[in-house]
Amino acid sequence: MTYVPNHARYEHMSYRRCGKSGLKLPAISLGLWHNFGGVDVFENYRAILRTAFDAGITHFDLANNYGPPPGSAEENFGVLLKKDFAAHRDELIISSKAGHLMWPGPYGEWGSRKYLIASCDQSLKRMGLDYVDIFYSHRFDPNTPLEETMGALDSIVRQGKALYVGISSYTAENSAKAIQILKDLGTPCLIHQPKYSMFERWVEGGLMDVLEESGVGCIPFSPLAQGLLTDKYLKGIPSDSRAAKEHGFLKTSQITPETLQKIEKLNALALERGQTLAQMALAWLLKDPRVTSVLIGASRVSQLKDSLKCLENQHFSAEELSKIEEILS
Repeated sequence: MTYVPNHARYEHMSYRRCGKSGLKLPAISLGLWHNFGGVDVFENYRAILRTAFDAGITHFDLANNYGPPPGSAEENFGVLLKKDFAAHRDELIISSKAGHLMWPGPYGEWGSRKYLIASCDQSLKRMGLDYVDIFYSHRFDPNTPLEETMGALDSIVRQGKALYVGISSYTAENSAKAIQILKDLGTPCLIHQPKYSMFERWVEGGLMDVLEESGVGCIPFSPLAQGLLTDKYLKGIPSDSRAAKEHGFLKTSQITPETLQKIEKLNALALERGQTLAQMALAWLLKDPRVTSVLIGASRVSQLKDSLKCLENQHFSAEELSKIEEILS
């Protein structure tokens, strides 16, 4: 059946300006890190993408190595772009990244000009696109001059392969240097994608200030701490969870009695606010005007719909914020 998007899709989503650029992003963006690879079910991730667009999510975030197997998320997204979203390409912000291991040999990862430009070309081919809206350096490379990495991003824009560029997981110091290099080249840094949640707050140690001063947007990933900031772990470790599988970024060793106690207290506060823990955790990030968008994942449509309800209550009283800090300290 031909997909016809919800005609009211822009009525309930809020859009935030990305730093000092002319671009706005939806408050909630969808990441395809998990659940969209070759091992996943086509009709399930197709339903997730359709539901997202119907709700006003216009930004879909990928990387060259997303899968598994690596590259398959981009391939699958390319298929769905052609089948469902071809007529809506100009309504979408599509991003991809390169930095982590993608192919064997010395040119298959990190931040060299060779790797980044080849990666961008491969991503465009997999998705069947002429350009991506945003292309990121996925991680800082300590062994390549930052001028080379940023120069490659500048070239990618000048070649028409990306409209904007960004960086991901760079420290405050390295971000400031990268942002200045790009500014001098004439291709401003649009956005930074850091790991940021109630449980992961390194960005507050200077990075957010750098981004604000430089007029660069911020889009946190892993906002639910790989599922810890949901009610999933309140009754132990479910057999189908990432922690139980032990092959992802969340290990059972991270789910300590102390962490569970924090989750229980946060969950109680969320219920008082009329939210799930996940909704409160997302709203907590969105309360900061320096956060342009929050990048969520979803393994099923119901999970996506639940997360979107965070937009209904983004206000926190001083007392609630104080209580959250008390719980987390």
